[in-house]
Amino acid sequence: MSANDHTTATDSHDEAHTGPIKTPKQLLAAVFFSFVIPIFAIIGLVYSVTTAKLTAPGAVDTEKAVALRIEKVGSVEIRDANRPLKSGEDVYKAQCTACHAAGLAGSPKFGDAGAWAPRIKTGYDALLTSALKGKGAMGAQGGGDYQDTEIGRAVVYLTASAGGKFAMPAGPAAPGAAASATVAAK
Repeated sequence: MSANDHTTATDSHDEAHTGPIKTPKQLLAAVFFSFVIPIFAIIGLVYSVTTAKLTAPGAVDTEKAVALRIEKVGSVEIRDANRPLKSGEDVYKAQCTACHAAGLAGSPKFGDAGAWAPRIKTGYDALLTSALKGKGAMGAQGGGDYQDTEIGRAVVYLTASAGGKFAMPAGPAAPGAAASATVAAK
């Protein structure tokens, strides 16, 4: 073995450990493209997501889906304030029967005196508050399709089926009747 053979083996060994970047120009190009390519990829993804015409998942009617997405947050619904009040039975059938007829989610069944007795002992005001604001799995009923007086009538109807003896709430007095009662008192 000669000295030249040893030098050649060392040179080939050093070349095996060098990378693909051999000049400063190549290093600058690699650094530049390592920042530029991801930025353009992100810009392309953002552009494709924002310009795509997407519909809501499962939407068949795309025009309706678009209208629902761009709908205003708040809305005003005008109702007839002078309509006759519903009876407790009507409100129960429309709003309460889904859970209270079968006793779902721990709700006391209609007519079950044993389940209603501790609740009746709390009083009408506590039951009405629970119905209007919600309690446990029961959602709030206040502010929905029915006035608070109608919800109160449903509470009286439900408790009467289990032996409760609460007075049926009267409807709110008409503004003209309140004014004439004030004048008559003077």
